[in-house]
Amino acid sequence: MNLFIYICCFISLSLTHPTPDNFEHPEMLIHSTGNRMKRELPALSFKPSEIEKDPDFWNNKAGKFLEKQLNKNRLNKKMAKNVIFFLGDGMGISTLMASRMYKGGEELELSFEQFPYSGLSKTYCVNTQVADSACSATSYLSGVKGNYGTIGLSAAVIQGDCIGQNNTSHHVESLIRKGQRSGMRTGIITNTRITHATPAGTYANIANRNWENDVRVKNDGGNTETCPDIAYQLIHGHVGKKLNVILGGGRQEFITENEKDIDGNFGRRSDKNLINVWMHIHRHKNSKYVETKEQLMKVNDNVERLLGLFDSNHMPFHLDDEAETKPSLSEMVNKALNIFESSDDDKGYILFIEGGKIDHGHHFGLAKKALDETIEFEKAVELARTRTSEDDTLIVVTADHSHSFTVSGYASRGNNILGLNDGMKSSDGFPYTTLGYENGPSFYQNIDKEGRRINLENENVLSNDYGYPTQYPLPLETHGGEDVGVFASGPHAHLFTGVYEQNFIPHAIKYIACIGDGLTFCSEDQES
Repeated sequence: MNLFIYICCFISLSLTHPTPDNFEHPEMLIHSTGNRMKRELPALSFKPSEIEKDPDFWNNKAGKFLEKQLNKNRLNKKMAKNVIFFLGDGMGISTLMASRMYKGGEELELSFEQFPYSGLSKTYCVNTQVADSACSATSYLSGVKGNYGTIGLSAAVIQGDCIGQNNTSHHVESLIRKGQRSGMRTGIITNTRITHATPAGTYANIANRNWENDVRVKNDGGNTETCPDIAYQLIHGHVGKKLNVILGGGRQEFITENEKDIDGNFGRRSDKNLINVWMHIHRHKNSKYVETKEQLMKVNDNVERLLGLFDSNHMPFHLDDEAETKPSLSEMVNKALNIFESSDDDKGYILFIEGGKIDHGHHFGLAKKALDETIEFEKAVELARTRTSEDDTLIVVTADHSHSFTVSGYASRGNNILGLNDGMKSSDGFPYTTLGYENGPSFYQNIDKEGRRINLENENVLSNDYGYPTQYPLPLETHGGEDVGVFASGPHAHLFTGVYEQNFIPHAIKYIACIGDGLTFCSEDQES
């Protein structure tokens, strides 16, 4: 009976809403032919190699991977002396897939995709379905989920709640703090402002991620005495003062509004120059402050404290390269490892590294720059894994959230991932790009005055600054809410398999590195 009703309803809908001759089905073009539907496959130009035509190629490939999986039974159940935590900001699954093709082919693997263990983490905030970089930083660094826009605070505090921020019972500790308590050396690296939401998650407890300087706090009606800003917390806070390595951008957040930095830009503070304060605090230590790539390269590896601020704001995209004055992510990671490895301290280190420009590329709809930044991030991961031992150094790679970034259509394999889809055109007769966004700032760039799609054959879609088509307009493209990948290599890396809440990650790291309170590998080992 239910089936009969369904068929009647379907016939009724078909009569009242006839299918157009060129309706574009999500999977393929469909044409009505009387009462029958005919599927039209995309016109593909890819010619498989002779080796890929042979079934043995695919069988052997799968067999080798099976052997690799079986070897995972030999688990590394040692303690991690060192931890390197990589965070690709906005590096969702679709970004990984497109980055492989940007790198050179669908079949390629990014360096961290070759790690033996991987999983998926769920990224939502306590009060939002889709995370921002603030609440997610709290989650994967402290082990507690918080509210949108807040950093280092429990969900008892909502964005902008200065009173809640001042209540230390709402503060949560990051992995960096736990490592410092255990005597480990610590460092943070980013190519965004060092006061931006992601790196701030390592050292700040703040009710509004935008409170990067004292002026922003005051403008929102906050009290800087009870709600110190993020830059202030980095210089004066109990975590920030103990950081051995601090490298990134955001110089303007540390100098006053009547001072110019090396790039000729005025600061954003109203109180004092915090760079001078940092140098004064650490004057009796072997400390160094640097502002250029050349200065960084000359820093003695035996330095005890290093602060490097390489840009007034965020550091530039790799494709807008300023290599003469701005160090790459890999160069900053390399210097930090030099410093940590030159120490006689046998208590190890924790290094947190953010590839933040992936996120910025997506927010602007600049897919090429986002993919290029992913490859730059991958290079830094590969460098770290090559330079360290899997025997005693745990490396975890993940993302804080995804983006509304899509890879769609039926382009031929090998087709330029940045270019036009060569498999078929849309129902308006124009080609479309394989890459696109659900929303973002480039909506109007790709339509004419009448609101119709423009012919992309006349556009330079391969340009570094081409804004990819979007479904609807927004000043900035938004994050995506799907799960993100977690990749692990080193001691107890197998703990990161499965699907889990994002806040599980620091609990696993804490266990493996024997830091913080509660259950750790060391306490469990002693009990046994």
